[in-house]
Amino acid sequence: MAFLSRPHTIKPKRPLFVGILANTMLSTVPGLSGAGPGPMGSLLVPVLDAELIWQGKITSSDATPNTPTGCPTPASITRAVLDLTGITPLFINAGLVHHPTIPVLDLIGSAGGDPREGPAVPDARRLYDEGVRIGRLLSAYDLLVVGECVPGGTTTALCVLKSLGYDAKVSSAAVTSPDSMKEAVYTAVTRRIGRILSDPLEIISETGDPMMAVAAGLAKEYSGTLLLAGGTQMLAVAAIIKACGGKLPEVVTTVYVRDDKAASCDKTARDIGVPITYVDPGFGEIGHSGLVRYCIGEVKEGMGCGGAMMLGALLGYSPDEITGSIISFVSGYSP
Repeated sequence: MAFLSRPHTIKPKRPLFVGILANTMLSTVPGLSGAGPGPMGSLLVPVLDAELIWQGKITSSDATPNTPTGCPTPASITRAVLDLTGITPLFINAGLVHHPTIPVLDLIGSAGGDPREGPAVPDARRLYDEGVRIGRLLSAYDLLVVGECVPGGTTTALCVLKSLGYDAKVSSAAVTSPDSMKEAVYTAVTRRIGRILSDPLEIISETGDPMMAVAAGLAKEYSGTLLLAGGTQMLAVAAIIKACGGKLPEVVTTVYVRDDKAASCDKTARDIGVPITYVDPGFGEIGHSGLVRYCIGEVKEGMGCGGAMMLGALLGYSPDEITGSIISFVSGYSP
């Protein structure tokens, strides 16, 4: 397969990579999220991922940029590509439990709550409005690649997609997705709410996470080319944008999300009507024992890594240059 599944003629002159950071307390439910060393440790992942991308290493923790099985995290991939292209990223704190350790655009938001227990993002409308302002500000750039780091976010994505009427299945960072647990969460959320929701921002408020509100607001006002860098989580954002009457941006993710049999990435993209590009970095053929685990369904995507790789290609870097940069970076801390 080609490095990019669809041909593109985009020639960005002033691109920017944006990472939206947030938490949902759903990631602390044992077995629901594959991010971090454990349920409570998942809450620190956005901070550590941003730290790795910003400065090339994690310094506030003794954590390594690998999963317990030795698979390099998506943040490692994003860092390697941004290093290759010379692009300095912008991070947005949409709502975190732990304070970021690097410079961020802080929206003074709170972490998303457990939607089974109450409204998940009570200030969704404010965060959406802040996203609108950010979209206006960042229109000085002709291309935005917007990634996210929200452990547990595929479950909030499922809740939002289903609340919007889509028969969707979402991906997972785990090889074996906890589908039944995610469906049980959605069932419990609908039972709590007890009515059909129609307002997309109310759907975020009741069932989503802070990242969704900010990303959807940003898309409303941004005037350049927007790439939503992520899998089923960004499909949920695209569905919100559509429900708000906005112009649909393109979604970009990896082939590892597309090939996830537990998810419905391609079908959901068609149902929404959003164009989607899949990046195939060929991790099964480049001789790295950790990266090859993406091919068996571990991790798959995250922190905008698919979008970062596509950005490298749009800027004229060859697939070999992009994967070479990734191997060089991850080989500094893993076999």
